[in-house]
Amino acid sequence: ENTLPSLHSALGRGAGAVEIDVRLTRDGVPVLLHDATLERLWGHDRPLSLLSATEVRGLTGGGVPTFDEALAATDGHRLMIDLPGADEKAVRAVVGAVHEHGAADRAYYCAGAATMLMVRAADPAAEIAMTWTTVAPPRPVLVQAVKPRWLNYRFGLVTSDLCDRVHHDGLLVSAWTADTKRTMRRLIDRGVDSITTNRIDALCGILTAWTESD
Repeated sequence: ENTLPSLHSALGRGAGAVEIDVRLTRDGVPVLLHDATLERLWGHDRPLSLLSATEVRGLTGGGVPTFDEALAATDGHRLMIDLPGADEKAVRAVVGAVHEHGAADRAYYCAGAATMLMVRAADPAAEIAMTWTTVAPPRPVLVQAVKPRWLNYRFGLVTSDLCDRVHHDGLLVSAWTADTKRTMRRLIDRGVDSITTNRIDALCGILTAWTESD
């Protein structure tokens, strides 16, 4: 996860976009890492926020790419940028890098409402997938402030009625993270517009069969 080979693998297998997690190092460099520490993937119980980009590269043998490297490696492809635990400094750094790489037209951002409000402030034109963790709809005043294109739900929350309601409000539905074929088929039947998965081959096969039978 969150490595350059994983990005190339997903795109090579037919993913319409790749989802990455971006955090800042101690010296303010955006890098790809889901967790707040290096322990789970790299065996070092060191908080990323206390490490420089150079130290991270050394501890992981270059396995944790910078956001700049990820933007270059995915040139021409869609990126879903998750911002776990981001503050305003991190949001500004990530949004700034997206624009420096000319990637604003292929990047979209996901996280909870507070983070997405910061993204909206940093980039009035940003495409946003606001993560929503309840079946109750977000308040209209929040939707007006964030101006999301997508609402991003954990797959277990998604029903046909929910999809209909979100679509009626002019938004798209994204569901995460569906890794069984049964769940993928159920989400497609219920009307989602995007599915986040670790099993690209399985989802592409289902979509191909579904399109051919339509």
